[in-house]
Amino acid sequence: MKNKIELTSIEIDRIIEMAWEDRTTFDAIEAQFKISESQTIQIMRQNMQPKSFKMWRKRVQNRATKHAKKRNFALGTHKCTLQKTITLNKISKRK
Repeated sequence: MKNKIELTSIEIDRIIEMAWEDRTTFDAIEAQFKISESQTIQIMRQNMQPKSFKMWRKRVQNRATKHAKKRNFALGTHKCTLQKTITLNKISKRK
């Protein structure tokens, strides 16, 4: 890492957790922890077993959901459009 940033073990754990999540973008990690995508990758490399890191990198590379500019869904939409709404805490009966 070019600019050495001191992170606590709790922050490193959170960065790893966020990086594993498919819907959390590298931009969100950067906004919260002030580290770039390459720094995130370096943290993952340093704190994971080689096989786990390779598996993560293979999954994340060119993945649209990890890059905000590549996303094709609207911000704030986290449910399927076919999902029925819940009214008065009761799920509507299916026909």
